[in-house]
Amino acid sequence: MINNIVIVGAGYVGTSLAALLCQKKEVTIVDIDSDKLKLIDQKKSPIEDDLANDYLKKTGIKLITSNNLEAAISDSNIDLVILALPTNYEVKTNYFDTAAVEDVINKINLQCIDTTILIKSTVPIGFTKRMQEKYDNEKIIFAPEFLREGRAVYDNLHPSRIVIGNKGVLGQKIADLFLSIAINIPEVNLMDSTEAEAVKLFANTYLATRVTFFNELDSFCIKNNLDSRSVIEGVSNDYRIGHGYNNPSFGYGGYCLPKDTKQLLANFEDIPQGLFTAVVEGNVKRKKFIAEQVLLSKPKTVGIYRLIMKAGSDNFRESAILDIIKIIESKGVKIYIFEPLLESFNNNNWNLINSLEDFKDSCNIILANRMHEDIEDVKDKVFTRDIFGDN
Repeated sequence: MINNIVIVGAGYVGTSLAALLCQKKEVTIVDIDSDKLKLIDQKKSPIEDDLANDYLKKTGIKLITSNNLEAAISDSNIDLVILALPTNYEVKTNYFDTAAVEDVINKINLQCIDTTILIKSTVPIGFTKRMQEKYDNEKIIFAPEFLREGRAVYDNLHPSRIVIGNKGVLGQKIADLFLSIAINIPEVNLMDSTEAEAVKLFANTYLATRVTFFNELDSFCIKNNLDSRSVIEGVSNDYRIGHGYNNPSFGYGGYCLPKDTKQLLANFEDIPQGLFTAVVEGNVKRKKFIAEQVLLSKPKTVGIYRLIMKAGSDNFRESAILDIIKIIESKGVKIYIFEPLLESFNNNNWNLINSLEDFKDSCNIILANRMHEDIEDVKDKVFTRDIFGDN
């Protein structure tokens, strides 16, 4: 049975798992960010997630914080180390930066700890097998996460499926651990770690494909003066297509889709494909198209209502609006930003406005990836492709 767990990384994945697992198990969460650890010690979530706060506030939980990895993994009674570290995509190397994950695995190996290492960080296909061979350790396992920003705890409670990269008894033990914190019982898929890595990248690339499809449908409707909502609903009412991920946007972005689609492309190498290249290029073209539509009215000032991708998020990374801003400001247009999560930034061409009313008064056009009641009173100024009012 798995009772003593160390989680490395206090981001969306690590914090959400820690908040749930510590209700039943002894959990230590490790991170180099002392501010995140202080919040957890105060029973506050370092991520934007209401349920994470609720679970961390419960009394009697067994959750320890540490900024010392070596000390945290020194306990010989550790049953499981979960790696929930970020793996950013590096354009120069055409590969995920897995250095942080490799460093932790190496430190565990140096301390000769006989424990299971579960990689939850997104990695290239074949990475886990290489780690198993390098350290001659079959107890290094990959298990993908399928979490949404702002709803990470909910998605752990209501998982769509549980995928574990181990077909044996150990894989089932890990699956049982995640089933123990789930409210609904999903299907469990045990497979090789390389197959589990492929599941993660192909699943997210499918979602990116779907986003791109409906965005390009929307672009066509704009150019031909058609009602996008009518066309999308007519398409989506086919039960084989459905209504998920069909709300047009400025482009896909966030933690996962941009980097996962690029990594999948890199994994293909000499394998023939055309669709995935088109998806990545289509997202770039969509952002350019949106910027061009905004510039048609020749605005002198453009306001950006929120840099976050969607409601409930606290993430700006790879946000589609950032590329759109670059295109618009290159034409000499003044940019105003309303983003309550930002206190300041270094950009001479952007003006951060903390007052919502001043922001609305200052802009000729306001870009909003998702519509919000904050700007309903200036709807005539707002440029959005949010048709259905959801993320």
